[in-house]
Amino acid sequence: MFEDNKERIVEVLKKDLNKHRQEALPIDVAGVQTAILEALSHIKAWNADERPARTNPLNLLGGARIRREPKGVALIISAWNYPFMELFEPMVAALAAGCTAVLKPSELAPASQDLIAQIVPRYLDQDAVRVVTAGPVEMDYLLGKKFDHIFFTGSTVVGKIIYARAAPNLTTVTLELGGRGPAIVTANANVDLAAKRIANIKFLNSGQVCVGVNHVFVDPKVKAPFLKALAKYFDQYLGGRGGTAANPGHVTNIVNDRHYNRLEGLLERSSGNIIYGGHRDPATRYFAPTVVDNVTTDDALLSEELFGPLLPVLDGTLDEAIAYTAAHDHPLSIYGFTDSRAEQRAILDRTNSGGVTFNDGVLHMAMKDAPFGGVGGSGTGAYHGIYGFREFTHLRTVATIPGWMDAVLSFRYPPYTNAKALAQIKAQGGGASVSFDREGRSTTTVLGRILGQWKLLVLLAVVLRWRGWTLDDVRSLL
Repeated sequence: MFEDNKERIVEVLKKDLNKHRQEALPIDVAGVQTAILEALSHIKAWNADERPARTNPLNLLGGARIRREPKGVALIISAWNYPFMELFEPMVAALAAGCTAVLKPSELAPASQDLIAQIVPRYLDQDAVRVVTAGPVEMDYLLGKKFDHIFFTGSTVVGKIIYARAAPNLTTVTLELGGRGPAIVTANANVDLAAKRIANIKFLNSGQVCVGVNHVFVDPKVKAPFLKALAKYFDQYLGGRGGTAANPGHVTNIVNDRHYNRLEGLLERSSGNIIYGGHRDPATRYFAPTVVDNVTTDDALLSEELFGPLLPVLDGTLDEAIAYTAAHDHPLSIYGFTDSRAEQRAILDRTNSGGVTFNDGVLHMAMKDAPFGGVGGSGTGAYHGIYGFREFTHLRTVATIPGWMDAVLSFRYPPYTNAKALAQIKAQGGGASVSFDREGRSTTTVLGRILGQWKLLVLLAVVLRWRGWTLDDVRSLL
């Protein structure tokens, strides 16, 4: 489907967003194809039964196993910024899990929505996958139906609505949201590289990216060279035309008038100073990359997720950046630019976010073998590869108890006695002696630790017996 229609996909993304081919193909086409091939390669392993740890005597005797069962019918709702990737990657995970799927593309990317509605029935089994094109009214009706799982990509505001509508049916949800993800540039950063990569992240899809940089904290010691380098790289990415000229042709436009006006209003209410860019064209909704300096934490530009090409810059030490970030909703991403391992650890230990990339941006999302998802205000759940597969499955424990086990489980039958109660506790793995006191100090002796490795000792004894060695032989090797 994607191979046959990749040129049409590029065309509709150009129509909806003025998205350049080089941004469209790797993410909305090749990214989905990669997810499909990975699922095909691993679907048998992903669906294989698991065996629980055999620490409980019942597990040793009863043969427990864990099955991955499909949840059922999934509703997948995508956003408009990457309308194919955000719809079809979760669909691949749902189908791999054995679910059926109802796909709801975003009406804010109408050309993409129409193409999806055309090609899905031609290539996919309609008993397994259906496309629903809907606006807010129809969406309200759809959310009133009972689904077994809902996967939503979009804003935090709408994510809360989805969560609330899922609650009456106790429907599980995956929410891929966003948040105000910061970049933190410390005095120990490679300043030129930080500026190059932050400008690149902000340029991507004109900042309309859930894992984009919302604002930058820059240590005052390196702020001047950072801003100079930032302007240099924006000029380079704009083909030398600068941020006060018209669209050079390869820059993504703002998706619609509402979002364009929202960004313009935030910029007009800001108390900061525009030091780069600022050009915009309401007719085409082109909004040049715009750097705003001297922004404070109470500025309009930090009042909400920007989701656009505006880049507020704040003076801030590492401690100040961490304190501000930790005091607000957990973002989907944090980007730390520093060569100091201690500073990297401080960011990890004192903040929380869906993911972190050091000395670059977005790339933690591009690592398809690792989970991608949010926490708190940036979402719940994760996907990519096996992690997406798990979102659409239920863990079902299966125990097979043979009849002969009555001989060792007779304690469970009345009449009850103290001896039977103790036997039941032991069978359930309880009643074991603890290896620490009330203050948490270890009470295990060296001999106890050695004897605790009884499995290893038994194995060693078997090996010695098989080799015909004696203790004298062992001593001669030591």
